[in-house]
Amino acid sequence: METLQRLYPIGIQTFSKIREGNYLYIDKTEYIYQMTHSASSYVFLSRPRRFGKSLLTSTLHSYFSGRKDLFQGLAMERLEKEWIEYPVLHFDMSTAKHVDKEQLLQELNLKLSEHESVYGKGEEEINPNQRLMGLIKRAYEQTGRQVVVLIDEYDAPLLDVVHEKENLGVLRNIMRNFYSPLKACDPYLKYVFLTGITKFSQLSIFSELNNIKNISMDEPYAAICGITEDEMLTQMKEDMERLAAKLNISSEEVLLKLKENYDGYHFTYPSPDIYNPFSLLNAFADGKFGSYWFGSGTPTYLIKMLEKFGVEPSEVGGKTAAVEDFDAPTETMSSITPLLYQSGYITIKGYDSELGLYTLDIPNKEVRVGLMRSLLPYYVSTPTEKTNTMVAYLSRDIRNDDMDSALRRLQTFLSTIPYCDNTRYEGHYQQMFYIIFSLLGSFVDVEVRTPRGRVDVVLRTKTTLYVMELKLDKTAGEAMEQINLKNYPERFALCGLPVVKVAINFDSERCTIGDWMIEK
Repeated sequence: METLQRLYPIGIQTFSKIREGNYLYIDKTEYIYQMTHSASSYVFLSRPRRFGKSLLTSTLHSYFSGRKDLFQGLAMERLEKEWIEYPVLHFDMSTAKHVDKEQLLQELNLKLSEHESVYGKGEEEINPNQRLMGLIKRAYEQTGRQVVVLIDEYDAPLLDVVHEKENLGVLRNIMRNFYSPLKACDPYLKYVFLTGITKFSQLSIFSELNNIKNISMDEPYAAICGITEDEMLTQMKEDMERLAAKLNISSEEVLLKLKENYDGYHFTYPSPDIYNPFSLLNAFADGKFGSYWFGSGTPTYLIKMLEKFGVEPSEVGGKTAAVEDFDAPTETMSSITPLLYQSGYITIKGYDSELGLYTLDIPNKEVRVGLMRSLLPYYVSTPTEKTNTMVAYLSRDIRNDDMDSALRRLQTFLSTIPYCDNTRYEGHYQQMFYIIFSLLGSFVDVEVRTPRGRVDVVLRTKTTLYVMELKLDKTAGEAMEQINLKNYPERFALCGLPVVKVAINFDSERCTIGDWMIEK
């Protein structure tokens, strides 16, 4: 095994920097060749944040700039014969987040000035669209070659204001105006590539640009961003071995853990298994399974939208939908599904071709636990660290097969929480249990379901399978009857672990667990 420390490009989104600095690069250049030699020269790709969209855009920049030296040893080297240098106008809109009208215009001014310092500026060009049009024409005239326009995170200025009607309209008009020359300048353009998280409607931003090809769900490009399991097993084999050695577990176990935590994304169907690249690289760099993607920013607009659409934590995953219900413009959405899908909180898990329906669910443990952590304060009004500590202790009791202590701990914890008024309705306590038990997922295997009216939880430790039933204002005995009725022990006989039945009654008067029964 090599002794040199492997360099992981964490937070580096510039292709030339990665190649020149000898950082790990997962070769995506075959997809790039395919994409730039397809029928369409106007292409749009949407992927969740931290999925490598900026690196992809930067790779296109190097490719169209004719930087053959950077592609040595990559698929592109054997595919591309000509290496023509085209003028490239690259706009990174991610710097224009959380802006108002004035700030957005200043950002655009800054970006345009940068290119104008190379290609000059016409005196009569004042508005962003006139300046962009002038730039494209001059770049074409000065170089004698058609121009490549790359727009990274085209929707960044709009994402924060999706839920603010007036503001969205104002900023959307500025962006529409800025993008409008892309249609008029067609003869001067070689290739136009846009990335973003969400799909805004044709109507709103690209009213003129009707020739744009959205490849987000096209099978040939399923793995253009993110890291596939094949890529990981071939191009990151040493990284996996190093991680296994560090954690003192087998390579098989490392693969299982990486899969459980960071895999599970599919942007079309069928699709290879895709890992979140940001989380994967961080896990290899740190030598541990952390919660990276979530830690890099919890979008407040997501929480606002869950509230707006009245979506409970337990309702985030497990959906069935037609493609127009999730691959849909977020600004006209009538449910939260498009936002959850495009932001990467749910992903495609199956497809019924007869009905034309997709199954959507939370991709993996990292997203599930991260999401529940950020929703927790809305259901349990104690400091988050206190709850996290309680969850950690709770999991230890359960792993030590001391369910009685675990429930006593939970009972004490719940009775110290200052409650809000809406706890009398069953949904609130259900969601609270749903979140607390989902958070146990960091420590044990857990499955929580909340059909209306009750909660059932299945917890699996190394030695025991617990099946739990929760009732509201009944008795533990009635909850136990429910477990026996459902024939749980038979259903789980296959897993080979002894099944322990746990029946719990929640007392809404005292706002905590009333009584419970445990039967082996």
